[in-house]
Amino acid sequence: MKMNKSWNILFLAGLFEIGWVVGLKHADSIPAWILTAIAIYLSMHLLVVASQKLPVGTAYTVFAGMGATGTVILEIAVFNEPFRLVKILLILLLLCGVIGLKLVTDEQAGERDK
Repeated sequence: MKMNKSWNILFLAGLFEIGWVVGLKHADSIPAWILTAIAIYLSMHLLVVASQKLPVGTAYTVFAGMGATGTVILEIAVFNEPFRLVKILLILLLLCGVIGLKLVTDEQAGERDK
């Protein structure tokens, strides 16, 4: 698996993480809980797949950062969570760290042979 494909899988895992975190708070029916459970499974499975080629520490940090960022933004935009400037500044700081990790990850060192 190529490195860019691993990053794309990790990005998809992060999207499913956002889905299940929001689902845990807002699920109020059996179908919503089933979708939340599916999102949990998919996010974790895709994280494991991406971690086979990416450094585990970097992959998990990006995964968790993306989940936290996406959840805060979605809560503000969709679920009327109060907007606070300090939240946005902290999310931007988090994003700088995540982007920095991606930029400094050595593609050769991150690749693992099976």
